[in-house]
Amino acid sequence: MRAVLVLMDTLRKDALSCYNPDTPIKTPNLDAFAKESLVFDSHYIGSTPCMPARRDLMTGRLNFLERSWGPIEPYDVTFPKMLQQADVFTHLTTDHCHYFRQGGEDYINQFTTWDMHRGQEGDPWVSTIKDPEWMPEDYYGRLRRQYQANRTKWYENEDEYPTPRTFRSACDWLDQNQGEDNFFLQCEVFDPHEPFDVPSKYMKQYDPNYDGPYFETPVYGKVDVPKRAEEYIRNRYSALVTMTDHHFGQLIAKLKALNMYDDTLIIVTSDHGYFLGDRGLFGKNYMHNFNELAALPLMVHDPRGRRNGERTQNLSQNIDVMPTILDYFNVPIPPDVRGKSWAPLFDTSVAEPTNGKQYAIYGAHGITVNITDGHKTYFRAPKADNKPLFEYAGIPTTIRHWLGEANPQDIQMGRFLKRTQYPVYRVPVLSPAILDGLGDMSAFTRDSLLFDLDTDPGQRQPITDENLTTRYKRALVREMIANDAPVEQYERLQLESEYQAATN
Repeated sequence: MRAVLVLMDTLRKDALSCYNPDTPIKTPNLDAFAKESLVFDSHYIGSTPCMPARRDLMTGRLNFLERSWGPIEPYDVTFPKMLQQADVFTHLTTDHCHYFRQGGEDYINQFTTWDMHRGQEGDPWVSTIKDPEWMPEDYYGRLRRQYQANRTKWYENEDEYPTPRTFRSACDWLDQNQGEDNFFLQCEVFDPHEPFDVPSKYMKQYDPNYDGPYFETPVYGKVDVPKRAEEYIRNRYSALVTMTDHHFGQLIAKLKALNMYDDTLIIVTSDHGYFLGDRGLFGKNYMHNFNELAALPLMVHDPRGRRNGERTQNLSQNIDVMPTILDYFNVPIPPDVRGKSWAPLFDTSVAEPTNGKQYAIYGAHGITVNITDGHKTYFRAPKADNKPLFEYAGIPTTIRHWLGEANPQDIQMGRFLKRTQYPVYRVPVLSPAILDGLGDMSAFTRDSLLFDLDTDPGQRQPITDENLTTRYKRALVREMIANDAPVEQYERLQLESEYQAATN
């Protein structure tokens, strides 16, 4: 048995023609793969952004209800480690630099072996005291000095960009292990995450005539650049998606050349979307979890050829990856896992197969908590002071710093989590960690909103039906209870009465 997971960071669902026939983005390899896979139409994020999403994926549990960006904890049970214990070889190849920063501890150690391809984003790789040779004075958005130094290693040499190197590494690993069985390979690329750095040959397909200031990384918040620059950054994203698709195609071609494609479980998905000027916004996390961010692509190629070229409306999330892979390798699923295996969806003897998932809840720690059943989406906003709010951590790191640095005297320690006797830190949150450096962004999520996806798929017209709102509030509380949400979350979200009714 063999399984391959391909994770592309920030790949928007509507970028792909299998979801959006009107997309201008060229992705011939992903298009072809979709025709040989089961395409999921209702696949959603769980926790955002990058590291919370990966903890979801590895543990089969939602991260965002109890903490923000952080490591694999001592009490976490991950599927790569469980596979190793069942004598399945696991390998990770990636250019995702967050695994190697503070707040990304222990993920790589879950694998038998791993390979890292350096240079993405702010990876402290190329060491130069002087400014890099090319530092534009005129630019929009953010300009990372470190990234400008890193890109001197590959500028305009496509094969040396991090994403091509990562896919090539996966191909080399398959060559080296040709004929082997009983392995799991995770090929994970940072693209098409910002900075949208791409060789000019791809930009010529989308925007050959731009002559404005340098622009590769938007500043999160309201769009603050001219319309032409906004159009250009969307085109840079499109070009980067096309480059990523090209090298994904090399991996699929390698699997086919080695006769390892047809009988291998292959999962292709992303961790979250991104706002590229949609709704007048750039970036992610600070706004409501509209489908530009929350609805993800997911394609699963079954090793027995079942349901190739078909679609499913069953709800799914990346917490379902863990139980699905364990199911495939006949490894028992731990009772604390909250994801649902996709294995039943490939049962061709059933007219309408289901994975038993009625709702998906999702969000970023300390901001909104959201729910969908595939027909409606409900965004529950916190009360004005956003309190009480705590992070629970055995290892108190978060994105690039330590939890509780500003208020260490208020940190408690105890056995606060239901699923473990491991003592954890209980850290009062002054401001959501994922919003560090962005200032007060609470205005973007001030109101709770309900949308009908069947009649309003673009989520433009909020519903003001009190009965429907009550129904989804109650469903949200039931799902939060099922996912072991800390009790103070109900007070923060002003759901105390619904919680009391559900638990009495």
